[in-house]
Amino acid sequence: MSNATPVTKPSNKENPRVFFDVDIGGERAGRIVFELFADVVPKTAENFRALCTGEKGTGKTTGKPLHFKGCPFHRIIKQFMIQGGDFSNQNGTGGESIYGEKFEDENFHYKHDKEGLLSMANSGPATNGSQFFITTVPTAHLDGKHVVFGQVLKGLGLVKTLEAIETNEDTPLKPCVIAECGEHKHGDNWGVAPNDGSGDTHPDYPEDADVDLKDVDKVLCVAEDIKNIGNNFFKNQDWQSAIKKYSKALRYLAVAGDEQEIEKAQAKLEPTAVSCILNTAACKLKMQLWQEAMDSCDEALELNQKNTKALFRRAQAWQGLKEYSKAMSDLKKAQEIAPEDKGCFPCLTSEFTCSSFDSDWKRDEESPVESEGGKGEREANLCKNVCMKIRQSFDKVHSPIMSYFCKAASYNQVPIENHHSIILAVESYLCG
Repeated sequence: MSNATPVTKPSNKENPRVFFDVDIGGERAGRIVFELFADVVPKTAENFRALCTGEKGTGKTTGKPLHFKGCPFHRIIKQFMIQGGDFSNQNGTGGESIYGEKFEDENFHYKHDKEGLLSMANSGPATNGSQFFITTVPTAHLDGKHVVFGQVLKGLGLVKTLEAIETNEDTPLKPCVIAECGEHKHGDNWGVAPNDGSGDTHPDYPEDADVDLKDVDKVLCVAEDIKNIGNNFFKNQDWQSAIKKYSKALRYLAVAGDEQEIEKAQAKLEPTAVSCILNTAACKLKMQLWQEAMDSCDEALELNQKNTKALFRRAQAWQGLKEYSKAMSDLKKAQEIAPEDKGCFPCLTSEFTCSSFDSDWKRDEESPVESEGGKGEREANLCKNVCMKIRQSFDKVHSPIMSYFCKAASYNQVPIENHHSIILAVESYLCG
């Protein structure tokens, strides 16, 4: 008969603890710390502990080190579990125990009655090897068939992150790897806070933090602190590290507050959340990850449809994707929402206008049709047409456009005497 799993954490202070440091997509994602139920299933617990330390040498069946280091989570099923432990074939067909290829089911003392439980994967009775899974929901249909031998003490948020990884037929599309593993001795630091020299002392996942997640003000304070650390990385042009901090701050904001007062909590949390999302978009723009930047802007606009900064940055992303008309559309929306914003709008307008008509210029350059007045006059006429388009879009266009047209004329090697006519044409249409 199966019993309910322990409610207290840990269930027995004498039970061994082990850890995984997990990489997702080649980047450190955090740490998971487990308690192993050696008091109830000692043989199964010892198998897992030794596979974490690698102390047993090479497997007799596989000829591979009996060690989880470098082993992937090869199978992920949302609303069910994440599975790993195949250190030999890394696809669910291999692995072996420290006792030989397989060993028996020790007992079925504990039920699969909550998330964060460690249980043995198998292919039937008495076929336990090295493969395991971590539940992400209660899975009662596995009771009496799989041996529960441990639970997550720290890092349940990371387990949930792994569960959310995109998959193809249950195989994660990003490599999810146990980069380091070992035994966590009593008195050791949990290791769930980053050690990146940034001054960030907060655990990577809010579930591991010593803060009341229902206290919106306290969680907001933590999130703001993490965001500011991200801003420091941004100032140093370390875009990837900045993104990690903004994402971390958002994790805290996502779980803050009491369900009974969710609207009140959202009103407090939303400005910081939008700021983190838009800062992420800014990093993506710097990295020229246009679609990802746009996705972040869309996320911000879902929270606040009239956020002009989100529209500006989405316009930049459209520009990067060479969707110039869509970029101009977003800029127009921003101008309509905040016509008094004189700070960034003129600069962005000039930048986008120059970039959007750059492709028009090059396309016309390749056209076999020339005006009767020859190439110089054709260039001037093109400038006139472009300026007319600009004037139709905006009431005022600033001087950076002038430098663009001079550049456009010069890279086409227009004779110097024709530059003057081009500039005059631009000035005439800008000022007339």
